[in-house]
Amino acid sequence: MIEYSVLPVHPEAHIYAVGLRLNGPFPNGLTLSLPAWIPGSYMIRDFAKNITSIRAACTGDTVAMEKRDKQTWVVGPCDGVLNINYRVYAWDLSVRGAHLDTLHGYFNGTSLFLRVHGHEDQPCRVSIYPPEGQNYTDWRIATTLKREQDAPPPAFGDFLARDYADLIDHPVEMGSFDYATFDVGGVEHAVALSGRHRADMQRLCTDLQRVCTQQIALFGELPPMDRYLFQVMAVGDGYGGLEHRSSTSLLCKRDDLPKFGEKEPGDGYRQFLGLASHEYFHLWNVKRIRPKRLMQADLTREVYTGLLWAFEGITSYYDDLMLVRAGLIKRERYLELLARTVTRVMRTSGRRLQSVAESSFDAWTKFYKQDENAPNAIVSYYAKGALVALALDLTLRERCAGVCTLDHVMRALWQEHGRTDQGVGESELERMVEQVSGLDLKAFFDLAVRGTGDLPLQELLATVGVGYRLRPARDTADQGGYSKPAGGEAGAPRSVLGGRCQAADGGARVTHVFDAGAAQAAGVAAGDLIIAIDEIRVCAENIDDLIAALGPEERVSMHLFRRDELRCLDFQPRIAPKDTCDLWLLDGVGGPVRKRREAWLGAL
Repeated sequence: MIEYSVLPVHPEAHIYAVGLRLNGPFPNGLTLSLPAWIPGSYMIRDFAKNITSIRAACTGDTVAMEKRDKQTWVVGPCDGVLNINYRVYAWDLSVRGAHLDTLHGYFNGTSLFLRVHGHEDQPCRVSIYPPEGQNYTDWRIATTLKREQDAPPPAFGDFLARDYADLIDHPVEMGSFDYATFDVGGVEHAVALSGRHRADMQRLCTDLQRVCTQQIALFGELPPMDRYLFQVMAVGDGYGGLEHRSSTSLLCKRDDLPKFGEKEPGDGYRQFLGLASHEYFHLWNVKRIRPKRLMQADLTREVYTGLLWAFEGITSYYDDLMLVRAGLIKRERYLELLARTVTRVMRTSGRRLQSVAESSFDAWTKFYKQDENAPNAIVSYYAKGALVALALDLTLRERCAGVCTLDHVMRALWQEHGRTDQGVGESELERMVEQVSGLDLKAFFDLAVRGTGDLPLQELLATVGVGYRLRPARDTADQGGYSKPAGGEAGAPRSVLGGRCQAADGGARVTHVFDAGAAQAAGVAAGDLIIAIDEIRVCAENIDDLIAALGPEERVSMHLFRRDELRCLDFQPRIAPKDTCDLWLLDGVGGPVRKRREAWLGAL
């Protein structure tokens, strides 16, 4: 058995001390490495850069170590017990890395546990200790690593893992946190909530229980597990989630958590519930139904697949849909969220250049490393992938007369690939959809997955009694939503910049310039500091109003700094494009349309 130990040795300096112990002999030495990326987040992060010191000893005597590359060490021969001791700097307050201070500790195994090459299948034991000192006597631990001995879940101690892959799939939260449990499908579920907050823990557990129950009903069963854990870190401003085999790590604003006495979920709490729903859905879709190319993936380098649109996009489609089916939000609020997703996609001209299959494949270099040209060059496999899933679901519901839906496809994927741990090949998903539905859907996938054309959402949503329109944004805060059109509401054309700005000293800093927009036509570039329009001083708060007041044919001066050089441009605004989506429930629908709508959203 490979033995690890973790001690938060210097919380004030953000340092974990990690030990690795192996029983030899190892006449040819060993090779050790730390992963370069973490499953579920497709970007090279080079976690080994945070190892600040490392040394090896064989039965007490120093053994030579040679660093071969950015993340790999070779240890010399050892005839006895080999001990590797190293320290890891942990100051990444996210769901992907490791963090430690005097308030709490958190880590993913990919940030702390060295892989022993050739011994990945061996079982592991991990001893996790609290920091030393009186300030940490109330610290507890929350993880789904299997305990070696029976003890209450929040206690420190010794834990077991089947192998290295299991070892790095159970993140650890430690500190003083609120802890509550609830039952779903006969399995204990827990919430460990860290950070200062005033959340209604009882309501949080009740609502999460309803989400989990709804998802289990969709797949027909809960995957085998001893228990499930929601690790939640509440901060002033933050957002993120990462799925694991029996847990999820969530980062959220403390104001997004449920408040005592709050009757209807506000925007923040809806967003949090959608995030939790998304990561829980990954229990099936990604952690067990998974791309064949990501099974036993090489964590030292990029691993490419064109299927992220399905594993993240389908999950993104179901996350909010589960909320309305569980009765946590009303149909109108669900359509509001869906309309905002459509708006995000329509405001990305890169959708005309990159398909969701290409977006999936290029996630490593384009989606996770976005620059100032990203809106013009790429499309999100999360957002457009969710719309592809919506279009596929509505297509199946109409053409199969309700006999086959995307729900049926997901159950079939679970039975054939999830329960059996058989990876999904690059063309397997399309084959499964056609097999379950009995339809020829090549044309659909050519358009929706491999193509760059817009999806026929207006026609498809009409089949479930939902109205759809695209219109110009009313202002910069307008993201679309639930709104029934009224006669004569078009209003005067609104002039826009054709780009995005953020606040900066002395003006408005340009962050993005959109293709075919007024800013691009005038020669504005990302990074420019706009200081005046029509000889009126500009700031981030007034620039949109100044431009909106201009006529679309009006030419004015624009003064800006590019680097340290003052420039004066001839600027002519353009009319806001129709890229803002409204959805609404159509009145008076009946028969098959009404039945399809109720089957899709859940009966009232």
